[in-house]
Amino acid sequence: MPKRQGLPWRCGYDGGTNVWSTPAMPTSQLIARQLQDTALRYFLEVVRSGSISEASTRLNVAGSAISRHIAHLEESLGASLFDRHARGMVPSAAGELLAVHAIKSAHDAERVVHDVLALQGMQRGRVRIAATEGFSMEFLPRVISDFSALHPGIQFNMGTYPPAEATRRILHGDADIGIVMSRGAEKDIRIEHLQPSPVMAVMRHGHPLAAFKQLSLMQLKPYPIALPEPETTVRQLFDIACSRQRLEFEPVITSNYISGLLGFLRHRHDGLTISGEISVRYQVERGELVSVRLKDRGLDLRNIEVQTLVGRTLSRTAQVFLDYLKAQLAGPAG
Repeated sequence: MPKRQGLPWRCGYDGGTNVWSTPAMPTSQLIARQLQDTALRYFLEVVRSGSISEASTRLNVAGSAISRHIAHLEESLGASLFDRHARGMVPSAAGELLAVHAIKSAHDAERVVHDVLALQGMQRGRVRIAATEGFSMEFLPRVISDFSALHPGIQFNMGTYPPAEATRRILHGDADIGIVMSRGAEKDIRIEHLQPSPVMAVMRHGHPLAAFKQLSLMQLKPYPIALPEPETTVRQLFDIACSRQRLEFEPVITSNYISGLLGFLRHRHDGLTISGEISVRYQVERGELVSVRLKDRGLDLRNIEVQTLVGRTLSRTAQVFLDYLKAQLAGPAG
């Protein structure tokens, strides 16, 4: 008997001469895929991957089959869905419209499955999160761990990306919830939660500045400092405030890795770095570090954004986690 590739099968005997064979219960994601038209699913994977060969690898389907399905879609619609370039395939105007429909279909199918499973009492489900490093270091793992203790059957996928990529994953349907520092308005992005995230000076206990309630940039000048890369929002605000006051800092370390900046403090008792409150919340709570707000003008001009896709209805599981996440964000020093 032919079997569908990729699905486990169950076999049995009916007591007579017949042996029956049926596919075992697949995951919710596989069920959701069955609710979508195959051609649309192939088309959407080419949009996401940028080429038929890459889509073929991801789907484990022959490239010729994907090409046939896309050609059939183009023939049915009477429009070219892709602009073909040497570096890959980019959706045409018609392709972008169809992609919006295909992504919504994928979301709706998966949400239906998750909501049916949620009728069992939040015993099953999956939540996909796209976040920047400051949230992924410790904040999100702890929030997920605490939530999982309340709802053991829920599974999570947590991806860590630069801010623009985290938002792109929401737009393309590769994540349910995004959490980033504000980057300005984005079309088709719904802001579910907005919370100030001022720049903090971070140091070890015992540092000469640790007893202050607020600090100025000028007070940081005598001490060795480790700074994030200029592309980060926290560094950009820091640089603008320094420029306004004509202050120059020569960092001992510049890094795009927050853990490396905090590691510098472990080995330099008088060292400093800068960060948002969320990135060091639990280290401060455990008494490992001290964070002090910087009072200079402009250092409070950034916000935490929790993002979802406009027009998308989250599964019940994702919605319950979203509500829990917002409550945890507005925690002790929120």
